[in-house]
This record gives sequence, structure tokens and C-alpha cells, in this order.
Amino acid sequence: MQHYLVNLIVSLTLLLGLTSPLFANTLSIRITDEMQQAVADTVVELIPGNSDLPRPSTAGSIAQQNLTFVPFVSAYTAGTYIEFPNRDKTRHHVYSFSPAKTFEIELYAGKPEAPVLFDKPGIVSIGCNIHDYMQAYVYIGESPFLAISDSEGKVHFDGLTDDTYQLKLWHPWQKKDHDSLSLVLDHDTSIDLTLAVEQKQKPKAPKRGFGN
Repeated sequence: MQHYLVNLIVSLTLLLGLTSPLFANTLSIRITDEMQQAVADTVVELIPGNSDLPRPSTAGSIAQQNLTFVPFVSAYTAGTYIEFPNRDKTRHHVYSFSPAKTFEIELYAGKPEAPVLFDKPGIVSIGCNIHDYMQAYVYIGESPFLAISDSEGKVHFDGLTDDTYQLKLWHPWQKKDHDSLSLVLDHDTSIDLTLAVEQKQKPKAPKRGFGN
């Protein structure tokens, strides 16, 4: 009898493991423009309809390196503290006047005394008051399910529960706002999306410029 109960418990445990929706699905996305060219640096945010959101990371970093911001595009959840280390020999003056976050870190070298709290969802454009060509963008999302497309326009998510998700796309060079999509996930999914963008070169330091 005891042996039978053990086998029954094991069988039920395996069955529950197979049928549980927790961390069951993957989502692969490829993003191209109207000419079918891959679009890098596209932010993808997934907002679940019913699932509990996992605890997001609360720390991030955007460096100044070789007189550029690295990375050019980043994405974090609201409530994240972001550091702005200066890895250049010259000083920088980092600022933003964006409604989602207005801040200023005056002329400094090395690491600022404290990180900056980004507590409101939205788009934050960042510049340097000394080097006008320096520019970066931060997407502050509601959800921790955030990813940025690679050079092939690809994004991949793991561990997505069965749910209906709101899918948002954003790119700093998009020609117009992209309507959010409703996406039902109950199995591994791959989709292709088109985003109208104006393809440009990322900001970089001039060969002979101030601060070189």
C-alpha cells in the first residue's frame, strides 16, 4: 500500500509539472523595416494581462566611453537606479530634459556619487552638454519583460506564462508610433514584425573633435 501511494504521488507530481503553465513559453521576434532590412536597437516590451510580474532588476548602467554613450539604447523597468560611469579621460556633463526624467550630472570624471532613479515609464533622451553629438535613449517600461533587438533584428524571451500580452515596440528613429499588439501565448511562438524607421548611423565622436 505504501509503495502504491509513493508511485501515485510521483505520477501526480510529474503530471502537474507537465500541465503547469509556469515558465512554459518562449517568444522569438524578428523586426525589419519596410525594405525588409533588420532593425537593431528596437525595444520590445511585453505586459502580461493576468500573470504576476517577476521582481525586476533595480540597477543599470550607461557609460561614457570613447566619447559616446554605451549602450546607445537601453531599457529598464520603472524604479531602476542607473549609474553613468565616465570611462573617458575628459569630463562629461550628462543631462536630460525629457518629461519621463529630468536630471543633470555636472562636469565629472570617473563615477558619480550616486545613481539616478528612473521612476516613471516613458522615453528619456540623454545628452552631454560638452559634446553635442553624444546621445543615448532609455526606455523605461512598466514591465520587466524588456528586450532590445540585436544586429539581425532579433529578440528572444524565455519563461513566459500562458497569458495575453500587450506587445509594445519602440525605436529612436521610428517614423511614427507603433500601435501595441495583443498577443496570446500558450506555446512557443515566433513572429515577424515590421517597423517603419529611418535607418541612420549611431552617434560617434568626430576624428578630430573637442575632448579627443
